[in-house]
Amino acid sequence: MAKVVASLTKSATQLIQASKPRLATAWKYSKAELGPPSLRDLGEAQTRMGNIFTSYKTGAYKNLTVRDAWLNTLVGVEIFFWFVAGECIGKGSIIGYNIPGAVNWDMHF
Repeated sequence: MAKVVASLTKSATQLIQASKPRLATAWKYSKAELGPPSLRDLGEAQTRMGNIFTSYKTGAYKNLTVRDAWLNTLVGVEIFFWFVAGECIGKGSIIGYNIPGAVNWDMHF
């Protein structure tokens, strides 16, 4: 029994030592990517949105590569789904808003 505990302790220590560099890298990226946006990030987002509108007006979007077009599409879909998730959280249900007195159900049945 003592041998099993000793081998488990040794392997756990080795596992922890091996995972420390990967955890440090993951922590660095999660702090950068999962944090709230700063004011500098909002200015950059506004500049990029301005660039998108300018490229639409001038027709420069026709010169996008397929990869860039897919990337822009995926970012737009991600923004849309985060909006939908926020709406579902805000209203408290998936189906719709419950506004008392808004619908007279006696007239519908």
